[in-house]
Amino acid sequence: MTSRAVAFAALVAAIGFLGAAVVPAWAEGGDEAALAAAMKNASATLQGGLKASEAQGTPISAKFEIEDGKLQLSVYTMKDNDFMEVVADPNTGAISKAEKITDADDLKEATEQKAAMTKAKVPLLNATEKAVNANAGSKAVSVVPELKNGQATAEVMLLQGTAFKKVMEKLD
Repeated sequence: MTSRAVAFAALVAAIGFLGAAVVPAWAEGGDEAALAAAMKNASATLQGGLKASEAQGTPISAKFEIEDGKLQLSVYTMKDNDFMEVVADPNTGAISKAEKITDADDLKEATEQKAAMTKAKVPLLNATEKAVNANAGSKAVSVVPELKNGQATAEVMLLQGTAFKKVMEKLD
């Protein structure tokens, strides 16, 4: 292989890697267009899902996602040392199921989210509402807390039309 071919292959791989990095994890198969289209018909809001999930514990993250080809609203909650996934109907906002999180990867995510929320002084609902209010015409798609340099922040993904936008909100 010539050095030019190697450089081209490296460039293609780098572009592919960078492209994959910006595709939201909640879009099944990385299909943002499908998620945006499904969100058009959803009358429930992320904020409503956060409120409804409080019956199962403190919300530590929430997202609209396409699961098995269908849109759903999933909220992780914590109560004592237990983590729950609360699933709400994207049309009504009504809780359709709540189950204890047992998957190792999901437990790892929930544990990291709990660590961020332990330092947070602002609930995810308030952070989400602030992001939506500051971006007129947008709808919240997800909110995930994280620790950055020891400070609790929330990444709020917004959707306006078919465009996604990430907003960071302080939780302390």
